[in-house]
Amino acid sequence: MKTALLFDLDGTLVDSDAEHLVAFQRIFAPHGIELDRSEYAANIMGASNAMIARRYLSHLPPHEQAATLDAKEEAYRAGLGDLEPIAGAAALLDFADRRGLKRAVVTNAPRVNAEKVLAALGIEGRLPIVVIGGELARSKPDPLPYLTALERTGALAERSLAFEDSLSGVRAAVAAGLAVVGMTTTLSSRTLIEAGATFAARDFTDPRIFALIEARINSGDEEGAKA
Repeated sequence: MKTALLFDLDGTLVDSDAEHLVAFQRIFAPHGIELDRSEYAANIMGASNAMIARRYLSHLPPHEQAATLDAKEEAYRAGLGDLEPIAGAAALLDFADRRGLKRAVVTNAPRVNAEKVLAALGIEGRLPIVVIGGELARSKPDPLPYLTALERTGALAERSLAFEDSLSGVRAAVAAGLAVVGMTTTLSSRTLIEAGATFAARDFTDPRIFALIEARINSGDEEGAKA
């Protein structure tokens, strides 16, 4: 099977942006940096820590930038309570099992965050491939994380799809040649579609998701028949 489902983590598999915002507010406040939800959505959501450091912490030496963002990640992990996946995620993974679809997580989050969140959601064993943008030469919005996920799953971009909630994530997936379902946990449908999403959905129960997956699977069969 050359079809893979590729999932962003924060805001896609789990609605965790509020917890991230609180952690950023707490750690950035001593530096005189004020963040509200709109600023977070515009400039932080989906960005790598390196990008966030360049935007907000350029006045600090590199080691202090790293220490500040490490403190933010520790504050985020410490503040995590009970987590539940976005509605319909388990059913979608069941569907992927039945159809023999590969799957991976593709995130700009640090690996320790990703592993803790996936374990808390109880789905770490169902998403064995985790691609971390910060461990690659380039993170989202560059397509490299998604291209890496395709390589590791052995899937083809034209037969696969991504699930994303941020502008940087949607753009990265589109640039990798993937169809994208935009998740409206924070951004509007219009914003996600303008960034390149095929359509936007509130959660994984949207029947259009399953129709799109079937269309991507069958596209390969149609191409083979034409050949």
